[in-house]
Amino acid sequence: MDNPGQQNQSPAPLSRTDHSHPVLLTEDELIRLLRIPEIAGAAEHHNVVENLKRMHSLPCIHICKTPLYPFEAVRQWILDKVEKERR
Repeated sequence: MDNPGQQNQSPAPLSRTDHSHPVLLTEDELIRLLRIPEIAGAAEHHNVVENLKRMHSLPCIHICKTPLYPFEAVRQWILDKVEKERR
């Protein structure tokens, strides 16, 4: 039985965060988020992402062999990198 004091709200969708970013980014979305085409001189943006994963511990999970990047973990990774640069 429903509690009359409760509002009938749907749960937040898992595909987006409050700022309209997907919860899990694809590699193309990550490349746009990090602005790799504007910053990196590499022709292959995939190689830049692989380097960030390998050498800088960029957060990544794999689902069905597809690399996905949790938005909040990437956001925290960026903040950690910024903090290290300030020291």
